[in-house]
Amino acid sequence: MPQLTPLHHVTAGVLDTAFHLAGPTDGPPVLLMHGFPYDIHAYAEVVPLLAARGCRVVVPYLRGFGPTRFLRDDTPRSGEQAVLGNDLRALMDALQIDRAVLAGYDWGGRAACVVAALWPERCAGLVSLNSYNIQNIAQAMEPDTPDNEHSLWYQYYFHSERGRRGLAQDRRGLCRLLWRLWSPTWHFDDATFERSAAAFDNPDFVDVVIHSYRHRFGLVPGDPAVAAIEAALARQPAISVPAITFDGTDDGVRPPAQAAQHARLFTGPRTHTVVPGAGHNLPQERPGLFAEAVLSLVDLSRS
Repeated sequence: MPQLTPLHHVTAGVLDTAFHLAGPTDGPPVLLMHGFPYDIHAYAEVVPLLAARGCRVVVPYLRGFGPTRFLRDDTPRSGEQAVLGNDLRALMDALQIDRAVLAGYDWGGRAACVVAALWPERCAGLVSLNSYNIQNIAQAMEPDTPDNEHSLWYQYYFHSERGRRGLAQDRRGLCRLLWRLWSPTWHFDDATFERSAAAFDNPDFVDVVIHSYRHRFGLVPGDPAVAAIEAALARQPAISVPAITFDGTDDGVRPPAQAAQHARLFTGPRTHTVVPGAGHNLPQERPGLFAEAVLSLVDLSRS
């Protein structure tokens, strides 16, 4: 089973960020951003495909995951969308990457969307599962359909102290359940799960996760350091960079959407594909498809 080693570390904003690096140092840069509750190994089969085509591939652990650590004890353990985007921009700064193709899903896709929307000069192209992945917190308390509400049970669970304690008590058991529910046709084995589950042992994992799922509903305040970024995101800024978006027909978090559903939020060239039989963890379920999407944007940025 492939392991994304070795790991490197760099001071990036408020974090000591751990990341895997592959491919030639002078290749076109690509950043691959994982989601919750996953880790960098969602890209274990994507990375070699990109590196073999000459890309400089960076795969970081998000805040609260794996060996990534906060530099200061007094930094809020926020998981809000603004910090995820700001962390990605800070990592690019630390690695002296001016512009890159950004690709991700779930939390990582949200970070990529934030950078693409607010700092388009940094984004050569965007690959995003679930299309426009920036939260509209002002409308978070509007009820959804019963089926969609049912699929978000874990978010409501995390709103309570019972949910916090449940995650702290058995983070592996809860996260494995989410893997099964969110990708019901993906038959992963114990070793595949355990390879990623080690990332959940991060001492800040529970705090960051709980804050993320409370903040997106407006239940807790955000980190004051990124208040201006959150204010900009509240305006639902359009994404103008070239984008490739996906939905999986079997995604257990969000039902697949047609391209027109988010069309007004993408003002640049965009293609959208609904992938039969795919769930929420697209790069690990369909690594070839994901890699080809990234490579097409790399080629576009070179033309």
